[in-house]
Amino acid sequence: MEKEKVPVSLLTLVGGLVVAVISYWVAQNNGLMPEQASEQAPLVDNFFNVMIGIGTAFFIVVEGTILLFLIKFRRKPGETGDGSPIDGNLPLEIFWTAIPSLIVIGLGVYSVEIYQSMGGFNPAGQMMMGHSHGGGSHQMANMAGSAIAAPLIAEGEEVITPEPVKPQGAKFGIGATPAEMNQRADVIVNVTGIQYGWLFEYPDTGILAGELHVPIGKDVQLNIAAKDVIHSFWVPQFRLKQDALPGKPTELRFRATKLGSYPVVCAELCGAYHGAMRSQAIVHSQEEYDQWIATNMPAPATEPENSVSAIPSTIPVQTSQLTESEYLAPYAEEMGVNEATLKQVEKVAHKVAHLGVIH
Repeated sequence: MEKEKVPVSLLTLVGGLVVAVISYWVAQNNGLMPEQASEQAPLVDNFFNVMIGIGTAFFIVVEGTILLFLIKFRRKPGETGDGSPIDGNLPLEIFWTAIPSLIVIGLGVYSVEIYQSMGGFNPAGQMMMGHSHGGGSHQMANMAGSAIAAPLIAEGEEVITPEPVKPQGAKFGIGATPAEMNQRADVIVNVTGIQYGWLFEYPDTGILAGELHVPIGKDVQLNIAAKDVIHSFWVPQFRLKQDALPGKPTELRFRATKLGSYPVVCAELCGAYHGAMRSQAIVHSQEEYDQWIATNMPAPATEPENSVSAIPSTIPVQTSQLTESEYLAPYAEEMGVNEATLKQVEKVAHKVAHLGVIH
């Protein structure tokens, strides 16, 4: 009596169910991503888990088939001939071409949907980083911790000046979600990448810091620019990454959902010390954020007694229009330098010069 065989279709069904269960479990428990700390993170992780599940299923099927064939079709003891010739299989070739094609198309459509949900189709800036080459001094906030206490910059030096400018041309990045279209973000931060650090400027308060501080649950817009070369702003826990391009504005818009401090990394090779170009994104409660703002607000500017504003009103305030003598006149008068003093100094200078020649 011939032994009955299990139908191939039933074996295929059972094998498919086993592969599906294992793949789903691996996708949901892979542990490859860091903690989620923004509203965008679950969207990215779901897409990543789908790809992990599909990849796991393909791995099991391909490697399982290889092992099955190694065992089932291995050379038997005493066999010396060649294996049976196989000359293609059209249905099989259509199958293994069509299935991956459909998967790739499906992943493409899904990724576009995720990108749209995150606001990738709607980058629109409210405030951009401006750069000034003008003169004068720029007083920045004197802040504790990571904040930057900037010195007075001499005239003619190129400085980074936070000022609103209109974005030119197309803007790239993650912008407003469909639900937030045409709405101003709760917090706007101008981010500038330089070799080798990040500068964060809050145009609504004038604060300049070396770390990103944001309140939890609030809509935050980062206007990103680069001062020198291409950098890439990346916060892994937020699942957000965007290139900082010289002369080309980019944007990231997000909501933080978890308190804590998270690394800000430059993900684009930007020079010899690229690996050290790091900072922190600190998510505060609203109360802590308000306190940080109040603590680090720039102090009101005070005018020293000997500042340009102390020059008598008869002299124009625009110092660039003054001659050297006009500019120094008020200070010379204050120090008691008059015409007689200058003549005496001139006599002494002539005597010193004469003695030097004789010597």
